Amino acid sequence: MMKSLRSKIEDKTAKICIVGLGYVGLPLATEFAKRGFNVIGFDTSREKVEVLKNEIRAGALSENFKVTADPDIAYKNVNFIIICVPTPITKTKEPDLKYIISAAEGISRHLRKGMFVILESTTYPGTTEEVLIPILERSGLKAGFDFGVAYSPERIDPGNKKYTIKNTPKIVSGVTGECTDISAQLYAQITKPVKVSSLKVAEATKIVENVFRAVNIALVNELGLIFGRMGIDTWEVIEAASTKPFGFMPFYPGAGVGGHCIPIDPFYLSWKAKEVGLTTKFIELAGEINQSMPNHVINLVIRGLNDVGKSVKGSKIFILGMAYKKDVDDTRNSPMVEVAKSLIELGAVVRYNDQYVNTVAIKDKVLKSEPIESVHDSDCVIIGTAHSYYNKEKILTYLTEKIVLIDCVNFFNPIEVKNIQIYKKVGSGNAN
Repeated sequence: MMKSLRSKIEDKTAKICIVGLGYVGLPLATEFAKRGFNVIGFDTSREKVEVLKNEIRAGALSENFKVTADPDIAYKNVNFIIICVPTPITKTKEPDLKYIISAAEGISRHLRKGMFVILESTTYPGTTEEVLIPILERSGLKAGFDFGVAYSPERIDPGNKKYTIKNTPKIVSGVTGECTDISAQLYAQITKPVKVSSLKVAEATKIVENVFRAVNIALVNELGLIFGRMGIDTWEVIEAASTKPFGFMPFYPGAGVGGHCIPIDPFYLSWKAKEVGLTTKFIELAGEINQSMPNHVINLVIRGLNDVGKSVKGSKIFILGMAYKKDVDDTRNSPMVEVAKSLIELGAVVRYNDQYVNTVAIKDKVLKSEPIESVHDSDCVIIGTAHSYYNKEKILTYLTEKIVLIDCVNFFNPIEVKNIQIYKKVGSGNAN
């Protein structure tokens, strides 16, 4: 079985199925297709599938890449199945593995000898062995003997043009040593694989990467609150500290953390730690700090409007950038969505501009992106995401002297906005 898979990888006759065609699965599928593999993408969203079919017809995607919403078609005659589905958390911040479980149940019904299943979804250590494999073995087949299993955490950074799948090393580990070798051989076709000793080590590696970022972001957010009260610009402090060529890595304050990984993954580890009788105080505190930052932005808006004799209720507030990071269309856990929601609840009239996000649903409202020049008649403008297409000089021409300007991303410096009456920057002395 394993020898056959190795041969199919070498001569590129291996048929690969990617389950989940989001920010992780779609780039992975297209990269394998570019390298000459026959790839079929499976997603339960028929709307997404139809969009991708149109892109394939138009030549925007490789002809080696097919898509379907039919599992019978997706799993037919495939050699490798790579699971790239979301792993959210519940309202009580516990792991929600429903998408992994659903994918595993569907695969189990189509599993046959000689197939190989790889999980890429970020999750807590033990998921592959404790959740995925038992479901797959309902087929009557044995993992590591009748079919292969491996875990290889995704390392996709949406919008990052410097580090892509091709030049970002890929952690891999299988249920057996041979499974590790085969999964490494597969990923070696598109990137550099890095073998680790066990499935749990591979799962823990991804969690550590995101916990590291979450904790450090929380640290600078707290420093921003402290230094802001002291009249110190945290951004300038960090830039100065960054001149040290060793022992320091820069992180920056902001309105909070967004996306799928940083706001969620630390809680996967916290939950698993409780299972072994430990409490992750440090990690949970970091999560609390990061989640509190949108409220800090709201307080800046309230104080800024108060300084010009206005209340939030009835005020026109314009947000520049609704996505969670620059130059992407992803609003998952975006701090600006949370800020907009709170402002609407306080009675504000909220509008926004983001060419990457055409619409955003907030409570019972659907907001539509408006032209940047629409900021000119606002009472308050929030710079939420520093998209590359935002031009400082052009934006300043639309801002009146009496406008309240809240800068969450260090978009401006005080000299550039010296004519703006109220300018408050997150992490700066003028934000208190």
